[in-house]
Amino acid sequence: MAKFEIPEGWTAQAYRYALDPTPTQLRALASHAGAARFAHNHMLALVKAVMDQRVAERSYGVPEDRLTSVLGWSLPALRKVWNQRKPSCAPWWAENSKEAYNTGLDGLAHGLDAWSKSRKGERAGRAAGFPRFKTARAPRSVRFTTGVIRCEADRRHITLPRLGAVRSHESTRKLARRIEAGTARILSATVRQDSAGRWYCALQVIVAVKARPAHARRSIHPIVGVDVGVKADSLLVVATPGGTEIDRVAAPKSLTAAQGRLRALQRRAARQHGPYDPATKTKQVPSKRWRRTQARIGRTHVHAAAVRRDVLHKATTALAQQHQVVVVETLNAAGMRAKGGARKRGLNRALADAALAEIRRMLGYKTRWYGSHLVEADRFYPSSKTCTACGRRKSNLTLADRVFECDDCGMRIDRDLGAATNLARLGVPTHQGEQSPAGSGPVAGRGATRETEPAPAGDAAGDETSTPHHHPVDQTGTASPQGEAA
Repeated sequence: MAKFEIPEGWTAQAYRYALDPTPTQLRALASHAGAARFAHNHMLALVKAVMDQRVAERSYGVPEDRLTSVLGWSLPALRKVWNQRKPSCAPWWAENSKEAYNTGLDGLAHGLDAWSKSRKGERAGRAAGFPRFKTARAPRSVRFTTGVIRCEADRRHITLPRLGAVRSHESTRKLARRIEAGTARILSATVRQDSAGRWYCALQVIVAVKARPAHARRSIHPIVGVDVGVKADSLLVVATPGGTEIDRVAAPKSLTAAQGRLRALQRRAARQHGPYDPATKTKQVPSKRWRRTQARIGRTHVHAAAVRRDVLHKATTALAQQHQVVVVETLNAAGMRAKGGARKRGLNRALADAALAEIRRMLGYKTRWYGSHLVEADRFYPSSKTCTACGRRKSNLTLADRVFECDDCGMRIDRDLGAATNLARLGVPTHQGEQSPAGSGPVAGRGATRETEPAPAGDAAGDETSTPHHHPVDQTGTASPQGEAA
């Protein structure tokens, strides 16, 4: 199947809406999500059975040409086998849309492909494990790619296949106006339930590229560097190549503030009648009080995430709209949250609360929306350990040192401000048509070494003389985790 190509002059975007379904629609949504899980688990069991059978036959000396036929792992192959088996294994299949089963099969196909490429060394990043069976507690979701998907004229309903018109909690006028003007087209809809039990619909659309909003005036500083931290007063520090601090965004300590409430709720849940009896080591039916406590825990997590997401959206939107070039770090957020017991528990919580990788992801698609450029510094570029005056590197700088003091020239500067300044200088072209070697665009950090040299120190020109490399349009831009437009 050919991959969809975004037309020239258009870009991918997503709109996310909370839903207020009726009781009948709630049951239908749960049924569709359950159907997706069933199809995934059924075909995964069949794939494992075929693999185990072929291994057993080889151990018995069966020739290769007489082994059990290989089961294809592509989506069309899995879907063909599923259509043959569903009348017997799922006689109720007609109660749900075919897209529900396709959702489960598509997830299985992607998981098998990632595992296969990871084993062959053809996949970057962490090693991908073999797909697992989805339990009843797994996140519920279903994706619709065909059928009637539209925003109704009343701006308060979204029509989905087999579900009908589902009321949205907020107005859909922004997307509806674009569709009516012919500048947006819906491609698919993904319905997902969060940990608090609320359903959301994310509409993936393609929209015509539009000019920067009239209210978003460009800053007098076209090139800025953004240092990301975990301190309460410096989640984002924005500075110019000349060392001028433009903005300092405070970190949303929403999750940290909710830790006391979460601990109390978790202690309460531990004392209640849960789904597992540790004394007999058997499963049991949980009590209603335990279910209510779990719902409160889920709502607390959702609230904390919403507060954090709101702060990040406002900060990244302002950066993408007001500046021409934005330089950020390429941090290994997952690696930074390494295991260390109680000694690293507080640091890991702070890193998770800061959402370091989410900031870079948001800037990636927002700079495309507003005509700016994102430059990602090399992963091992020592932005915090490099003097902004003489360019010397201080290797013994620790996380506890909040003020950088150069041993050679005596320069004293706030650690985060110095890092943001060094990053900003990566966005200044060194020669006509060239960029600083320590910043290599959207793929910076891949194959990088720890010996990467910093950019030349000193005053940097504020005028842009060349266009740094920027992200191609290769993924859906989302303004919230599921795609709410900014």
